[in-house]
Amino acid sequence: MKAFAEMGRRTGKIRPMSEARSDKPQPASRSAYKVFRSISTRWMDNDAYGHVNNVVYYSWFDTAVNAYLIEQGVLDIHHGDTIGLVIETQCNYFSPLAFPQTVEAGIRVARLGASSVRYEVGLFAQGEPLTAARGHFIHVYVDKQTRRPAPLPLNLKTVLETLL
Repeated sequence: MKAFAEMGRRTGKIRPMSEARSDKPQPASRSAYKVFRSISTRWMDNDAYGHVNNVVYYSWFDTAVNAYLIEQGVLDIHHGDTIGLVIETQCNYFSPLAFPQTVEAGIRVARLGASSVRYEVGLFAQGEPLTAARGHFIHVYVDKQTRRPAPLPLNLKTVLETLL
C-alpha cells in the first residue's frame, strides 16, 4: 500500500483499474487497412488456454508483411542488397482467435522514412468487421553486408507508398 500511496503523491491521483482510460486501444475496422492476406491457424498455435498464444500474433505480423512484399517483387531474401530489421513491435489484443479459424491480416503503412517503415497490422477472424488484435512493427532497412542503415530501395518505396 505504501508504494501506491507514494505513486499517488507523484501523480496526484490513483485510478482504480476498472476506471476507463481515454487512451485505451480500441479494435479497428477493415476500412483502416489497405490490403489483406489470409493466414491459416495451426493446431500448434493454440496454447493450454484454448486460444492462439500471444507470441504467434507477432509471427503473423511478420509473415503477412513479408509475404506481401515478396508477392510485389520488392523483397528478395536471397539476392537483395538490403534487409529490413525489426527494431520495435507492439500488439493489443481484443478477442481470442483459435485453431481452426482462418485469420485475415490487414496491412497499412503508417510512416515511411528514408530508411525505415512503420507497418500496422490488424488481425481479423475471417469475416469479422473488427480486429481481434492490432499492432505494429518498424523495419529499419540496412545494407545486407555492413548492417548499417540504407535508403529504402526505390521499388520498395513505391510499393509502400500505396499502403499509406
